[in-house]
Amino acid sequence: MVDLRITAPSRAPRLLRRTLLGAGCAVAGGVALAVRPVVLLRFSHVVAPDTPKGQMALRFQALVHERAEGRIRVEVFPDSQLWGDDDEMEALRLGAVEMLAPSLSKFGNAGVPEFEVFDLPYLFADLAQVRRVTQGAVGRGLLQRLGRQQMLGLGFLDNGFKQMSATRPLRTPADFKGLRVRVQASRVLAAQMRALGARPVVLPFGETQRALASGVVDAAENPLSNYLTQGLAPWQPQVTLTQHGYLGYAVVSNPRFWASLAPADRTLLGAALAGALAHGNRLAAALDQQALATLRRTPGVMLHQLGAAERAVLRRAVQPAWDGLRRSLGPGLLNDVQNALITG
Repeated sequence: MVDLRITAPSRAPRLLRRTLLGAGCAVAGGVALAVRPVVLLRFSHVVAPDTPKGQMALRFQALVHERAEGRIRVEVFPDSQLWGDDDEMEALRLGAVEMLAPSLSKFGNAGVPEFEVFDLPYLFADLAQVRRVTQGAVGRGLLQRLGRQQMLGLGFLDNGFKQMSATRPLRTPADFKGLRVRVQASRVLAAQMRALGARPVVLPFGETQRALASGVVDAAENPLSNYLTQGLAPWQPQVTLTQHGYLGYAVVSNPRFWASLAPADRTLLGAALAGALAHGNRLAAALDQQALATLRRTPGVMLHQLGAAERAVLRRAVQPAWDGLRRSLGPGLLNDVQNALITG
């Protein structure tokens, strides 16, 4: 079992880290050009290694190392060491990185608004329902739409369900009133917070801890594994188990890079990624339960479990987020998603 501990992420400036990484690669390249692999695949992500996404990326790296016999080298850069929320997609389009796993919320602002459906509050009851969508026809269609924005969609990865953290319990809409809540750059997430009377504040994930510590924001929504690995407990000791929204990722590559690969290498990478995604999805539920158990033992952290009536009140309060997405996208995709939830 992966050990989830409360740790503070490195605060070294990303530009400095990139400079050091580049210098190291230049030295290594000058010494050993003859043994460089044929293909270098840089996999950048913004979360800690001991999260579902971090573990998936490491499993992918290990599987490629095992199967490629030195022809392909995967380098994994976690914790926004290489690129962050604000620049990773542009880096992918420019060929400065070969693989990413952005959260689904990011694709709306990247020109694929259909992905905002995943941000709807209280859309999914559990991960089994999520997978009826992501692993079926709806999911395949969404991945294909990424081609419009020079991204090749390769698969989906779960993280889990988001819970609210703050300096007070957030059990009713009145509890949210006036709070500045960190959210990802998503119209649906912003509409959800405004419907609850809160003020949405869009910030990159890597800046969340600093924003909470400095008082820039008062509250945040995260799966419990992210809450732990980002070390949010000192500033956000009250965790309300709202389970109000799903957080997942889509693994994407640069289409030009993918097309440049030999067919056998594309097959190898595709199979390795499929194995890594299956591993990550198995971990997501397990890590969520482990994080919950860890929080129950963490001094100073208070967990608040909502009752069915409280959840129903919150669900009604965030209905404007549903109405807004239905107006912007039309009913077609929403109907397809809800049919997938019913029929599997």
